[in-house]
Amino acid sequence: MNQYRECSVLRSRYVFLERRFMKQKKAKMNLEKRHNLTGWAFLIPAALLIFIFCFYPMIQAIILSFSKKGSGFVGLANYQRILKDKTFRQCLFNTVFYFIIQVPVMLILALGLAQLLNSPRIKGKSIFRTLIFLPCATSLVSYSMIFKSLFVQDGLVNNVIAALGFARVDWFQNAWAARFVIIIALIWRWTGYNMVFYLAGLQNIDYSVYEASYIDGATPLQQFMKITIPLLKPTILLTAIMSTSGTLQLFDESVNLASGGPGKSTMTLAHYIYNISFVETPKFNYAAAISVFILVSVAVLSAIQMKVGDKRD
Repeated sequence: MNQYRECSVLRSRYVFLERRFMKQKKAKMNLEKRHNLTGWAFLIPAALLIFIFCFYPMIQAIILSFSKKGSGFVGLANYQRILKDKTFRQCLFNTVFYFIIQVPVMLILALGLAQLLNSPRIKGKSIFRTLIFLPCATSLVSYSMIFKSLFVQDGLVNNVIAALGFARVDWFQNAWAARFVIIIALIWRWTGYNMVFYLAGLQNIDYSVYEASYIDGATPLQQFMKITIPLLKPTILLTAIMSTSGTLQLFDESVNLASGGPGKSTMTLAHYIYNISFVETPKFNYAAAISVFILVSVAVLSAIQMKVGDKRD
């Protein structure tokens, strides 16, 4: 009889615990569902806005590039026109020239500054970091005016050149000199921006790694090449992709610094798109085709950079 009672009690306890467990599990599932719904509630509006303001215009531009006003669908006619357009070739040359010279110099300089300002031996690092980053926070129009005033015929740069006994340079009337000014302006403005990314990456590297390599006899150069660069590879890849995208879409410096001149010798592709859309007789279909060309170029170069740079063991 006692055994029967004990079995009944145990069975009752088991049933009670099982029901309690099921209630807790159900409550946990409801909580997870609420969390998921909350996440989707925040995600869906953002995704819709991105689609409406980014992807939808992109799709419309692609459709527009295959048509012509008054003629409807024209196939690849706008893209064939690109191949024959001398101004497009000049703008493409300028954009590629800026990309080849400016991006590597800027990223190497940013990496060097980040390594220097990450050193524990330097005092007042926060002041130097702020000063180097400040150009990025400067208005595009303001900094263009500053550079124009520096490089005009009677500006500071020419005054220094004249004081050294050399002839003054007409920076904005010489094509190569004007390109050089634009490259200097780009490096000055965006080096600090990229330096911040590298500083963030360097501060995530454990200092004991450098101490261990120092004990093993590694020189500072070997530490930089064998430790810093491999560990910063994802950050370097990110900045390279962002800089590539930004340079191929370069507009402000071409417009504000040199106005695309002399002639069209400093004009970029984005500046050319603006001109044929809003300055000259509007050719939106042709402008859309050039925009698609830039989009594809950025995508291809980014894919190559990711393929080359993201080699995981």
